[in-house]
Amino acid sequence: MVGLVVVSHSQTAAEGIAEVAGEMGGETRIEPVGGDGQGGFGTVADDIESAIDDADSGDGVVVLVDLGSAVMNAEIAIEMSDAEAVIADAPVLEGTVNAAVTATGSKATVESVREQAEAARGVEKL
Repeated sequence: MVGLVVVSHSQTAAEGIAEVAGEMGGETRIEPVGGDGQGGFGTVADDIESAIDDADSGDGVVVLVDLGSAVMNAEIAIEMSDAEAVIADAPVLEGTVNAAVTATGSKATVESVREQAEAARGVEKL
């Protein structure tokens, strides 16, 4: 099964997003990671790499990020990891929910999960 990593500058936000998506994503492995490792805001490439490795069951990982430096640190983490991982250019909450639902399918791939995460960009709320 394709795993997911939610990267936020806030550990609390990452955990909340993972919790919401987990309600829709069944058995999908969703790893939240965030903060600067010392209780503050930020992201740390090493922590993201660990989350990628934890989320990977052999089918790859889709990483969803909140803001600018999270992208940079996720890219570094992906380079460091041995897992097949990609970043989805998606809204972090809606994209994670879409990705979690898609990842439950028996034919889900990293690309199909990323595509559905990115499809959330066009979802209107009103």
